Amino acid sequence: MNIIVATTSHFKYAQIICDTIAESAKVRGTGIAKRTPDYIRKKLENGNAVIALDGDTFAGFCYIEVWGHEKYVANSGLIVHPNYRSMGLAKKIKATIFKLSREKFPEAKIFGITTGLPVMKINYELGYKPVTFSELTDDPEFWKGCQTCKNFDVLTRTDQKMCLCTGMLYDPATKPKEDKKVNSRAFKRLKSIKESLFLKKKVKRT
Repeated sequence: MNIIVATTSHFKYAQIICDTIAESAKVRGTGIAKRTPDYIRKKLENGNAVIALDGDTFAGFCYIEVWGHEKYVANSGLIVHPNYRSMGLAKKIKATIFKLSREKFPEAKIFGITTGLPVMKINYELGYKPVTFSELTDDPEFWKGCQTCKNFDVLTRTDQKMCLCTGMLYDPATKPKEDKKVNSRAFKRLKSIKESLFLKKKVKRT
């Protein structure tokens, strides 16, 4: 398995990357921003993505988004093909894109929003911490990406302050904690509280 910085030579994988992201969202029943093959190809062209390949077979992917004049970057679109899940590949891809982000944008804060407990755990181990949305980028273009998420109404109802996703941030100016043990119960409880709070309100409105 090779996990490498993607280039224009990987354009042929753009469609399967988009299809895998969309299918994953459908199976999980959670919101996820849709991406087009053209959007993915731009990331490959700029060297802002990593791809996992088993020979010539697509196995996984993740890319970098840059916001606020390079003050913030996000590691987005993390996906592992169904044939390669439960092998620890997501963690390796995430570590590789995190390293690439630090190399290309050493002063930037790295952030992400997710509903996935496994991704929260990986982020925490890399040095991210849970934060409020107000600590993330205020670039409107980033939040436009949430419009295709099925939970977008939650974000609008809370004036972009909260959603089912949890915001997580890595600040290079902050000394990381030595203890990287993850309290999975805390993340599960946080997710459960959000679902109970926001989904019940949604039911009442319908």
